[in-house]
Amino acid sequence: MKSIKPASLIVALALVGSAFGQSKREIASGAEHNDLLWKKLDARVGEMVERFDGVMGVAIVDLSDGRTIFKNEDRVFPTASSIKIAILLELYRQEQEARGGAQGKAKLDDVYSFDPKDLVEDSQIMAGLTAGVTRVTNRDLAQFMIAVSDNAATNALIDRVGKDNVNATLRGLGLTKTMLHRKMMDIAAAKRGDENVSTPQEMARLLETIYKGKALNKELTAAFIKQLKTLKKDSYLSYELPPGVEIADKPGSLDGVRTDSGIIFAKNRPFAISVMTAYDRDERAAEHAISEVALEAFRYFQMRGKATEYGRILEEGPK
Repeated sequence: MKSIKPASLIVALALVGSAFGQSKREIASGAEHNDLLWKKLDARVGEMVERFDGVMGVAIVDLSDGRTIFKNEDRVFPTASSIKIAILLELYRQEQEARGGAQGKAKLDDVYSFDPKDLVEDSQIMAGLTAGVTRVTNRDLAQFMIAVSDNAATNALIDRVGKDNVNATLRGLGLTKTMLHRKMMDIAAAKRGDENVSTPQEMARLLETIYKGKALNKELTAAFIKQLKTLKKDSYLSYELPPGVEIADKPGSLDGVRTDSGIIFAKNRPFAISVMTAYDRDERAAEHAISEVALEAFRYFQMRGKATEYGRILEEGPK
C-alpha cells in the first residue's frame, strides 16, 4: 500500500522546487546585470581617460575571472617609482632561488652597512642612519623602498639584485615593454632618455602574475603582497577608497607624471589596476583622476563581491 504524503509536505516540496528554480533564474539574471555593469564601468573609465588633461592609460584585471578593461593599455609611460614593484619581485625571486640552493643570490636577510656615499635625493630614512654603525637587511631596504619610496635604499637593492636580472625576470614573464633603465635620481641617465618605463597593461599583468602565484611560491607570494600592502603617504589609488580597504600598490611621481599600480582587495573580488599618466598639466588633478578611476572600479568589484556571496547562498544555502 502506497503511503500518502501529507498535504503540508507536498506544499513544502513545491515551495522548495519553486525557490530552487527561482534561485537559478536570479543567478542567470544576476549574470546579465553584471555584464551590463561591466560595460558601464568600461564606458565610465573611457570617459575619464578622454577628459583627462594630459595622457592617461588604464588597465583593470578581474583577478577572479580574468576580464579586463583597457584604455591606452599598450602606450609606454614613465613608471617613476612604480618600477620598484619589479625590483621587489627580483629580490624575492632571488631569495626563492637561494632557498633552493642557488649560489650568489641576494637574500632577504643579507646585511647592508650604511654608507653615506649611497645617499641621493628623496632618501628620508637612509639619510637618518648612522654611518659605519647602522646595519640593515635587504628586507629592511625593501621596506624603506616600498613604505616611503626611499631612493638610496632602492639603489642599494638594485646593486644587490642586479639591473639586468630585474629586466631578465620581466622578459621571462612575457613583459617586453617594462624596463629598469637606470637607478633612482640618475639625472644624467634621465637626460639621455634612459627612463624606467612600462605600460598599464604590463604593470597590471605583472601584479596578476604575482597574485596568482606564477612568479613566486605560495609563502613568498604572501610575504611579497604583505610588504606591498604597507601603508603609504601618497597612494593615489587609495585616496577615495573607503577606510579599511586593503591595497597593495606602489605609486610614482615625476614632473608631469603620476602613476600608481596595485591590487585592490574588494571583498570576494580583488582586482589589479594600473593607472599611468603623462604630460600632466595639473599634477594634483592627475593624482585625483587616478583615485577617481580606482573608486569607480572598486564600486563595481564591491558590488560583484556581494553578488558572489549572494549567489553562493542561493546555490548552497546559508552556512
